[in-house]
Amino acid sequence: MSTDASLLSTANAGRVAVWRHIFAGFAASLVGIGLARFAYTPLIPPLIQAHWFAASDVVYLGAANLAGYLLGALLGRPVAHRVTNVRTLRAMMVLVTAAFFACAFPVSIAWFFFWRLLSGVAGGAIMVLVAATVLPHVPADRKGLASGAIFLGLGVGIAASGTIVPLLLNLGLRDTWTGIGVLAAALTLATWRGWPHAAKPQAPAAHAAPAVRARSASTVRVLYVEYALMALGLVPTMVFLVDFIARGLGAGAHVGAAYWILYGVGAIFGAPVYGLIADRFGGRFAIRALSSLQVLVVAAFAMSGNHVVIGVLTLVIGSFPPGIVPMMLARVHEVVPHDHARQHAVWSRVTTTFAACQAIAGYSYSALFNSSGGNYRLLFVIAAGALALVVIADCVRPWLARERQAQRETKNG
Repeated sequence: MSTDASLLSTANAGRVAVWRHIFAGFAASLVGIGLARFAYTPLIPPLIQAHWFAASDVVYLGAANLAGYLLGALLGRPVAHRVTNVRTLRAMMVLVTAAFFACAFPVSIAWFFFWRLLSGVAGGAIMVLVAATVLPHVPADRKGLASGAIFLGLGVGIAASGTIVPLLLNLGLRDTWTGIGVLAAALTLATWRGWPHAAKPQAPAAHAAPAVRARSASTVRVLYVEYALMALGLVPTMVFLVDFIARGLGAGAHVGAAYWILYGVGAIFGAPVYGLIADRFGGRFAIRALSSLQVLVVAAFAMSGNHVVIGVLTLVIGSFPPGIVPMMLARVHEVVPHDHARQHAVWSRVTTTFAACQAIAGYSYSALFNSSGGNYRLLFVIAAGALALVVIADCVRPWLARERQAQRETKNG
C-alpha cells in the first residue's frame, strides 16, 4: 500500500509540475506577444490625442514591434544555445516588463522606438523557445492541448487590449503603461520557478532512411509556404477590422471597439480549440479543415454588410491568429517525429518565415489600402485567397509526392 501511495503521490506531483510549466509558457506568451503587441492597438488614439507623438510617428512606432519580432525569431535559438532556454525566456519576460515601464515616459521618438523594438525581439524569442522548453515534459497525446494552453496567452492579450486597457486609460496614459508593466512584472515573478529545471532526457532519434528524410524535407518546405500564406491571410482583418467597422461601415469608433472585443473573445478560444482538434484528428486535418473554414468566413466577411452577421464572423476570425500556432506546431511534430532537436529547428524557421511575411504583409496591405482609395473589402478578398492557397498547397503536396514516387518506381523497374 505504501508503495502504491508513493507512486500515486509521484504521479500527482508530476502532473502538477507539468501544469506549472504550461502556466509559465502561457504567461510568457501573454506578456511577450499578447500584451506587448496587441495592447498597443487601443493606445494609438490616446497617444495622438495626448500629443505624445504625431499620427504618422505612432504608426511607425507600431511597426517597430513587428520588426523586433522578426529579429527575436532569428536570434532566439542562438542565444538560448549559449545561456539555456529557461534563462533566455526569463530574460525576455524581464525585457518586455522593462519596455512597458519605459514607454510610460515619452522621452523621444527614438527612445520609444527602441523599447517597442526590444519588446518585439522578446516576443519573437519567446515564440521560438517556449514550446520547445515546455512540450518535451508533456505526454504525447496531450501536446496539442498543452500548446493551445500555452498560446492561449495570445488570445487573452487580444481580449485584454479591448477590455482592461480601455479601463486603465481612465487613469491616464502614463498610468496605463505602468499598469501593464505591473501586470507583466507580477506574471514574471509568479512563473520564475515554474519553468522546467532542465531539458527532459530524450531517447536518441533513429536516423531516418534517406527516402523518408527526403519526403520529410519536402513536406517541411510546404509548411513554410503554408505558414507564410496564413500570415498573409490573417493580417487584413487583424489590422483593419476596427477601422472597417468604424469608418467603412460608418458605425463609429465605439462600435468598432466593441467588435474588437468580439475578436478577442474568439481569440481566447482559438488556441485551445485548435490544439484540441489537432490532438484528436491530427495536424494535417486541422490545417485543411480550419483553413477551409477561415476561407469561407473571411470571404463572407468581405461580402457582408449586416452588423449581426459580421459580429458572428468576427468571433470565428478572431480564433485564427492564436489558433494557427498549436495547429502548425502539431503538424511540425507529425512531419518530424521523435526528433526534438530537429522539431525545434524547423519550428524556429517556420516562425521566422511567418514573422517576415507578417511584417511584409503589414506594409503591403497598407500601401494597397491607400492606393485603392480605402477599399477594405479588396484586402479581405485577398486574405481569403491566401488562405485558400493554404488548403490547395496541403492537398497538392501528397499528390505530387505520389507522382514522383511512381516515376521513380517506373524508372527503377
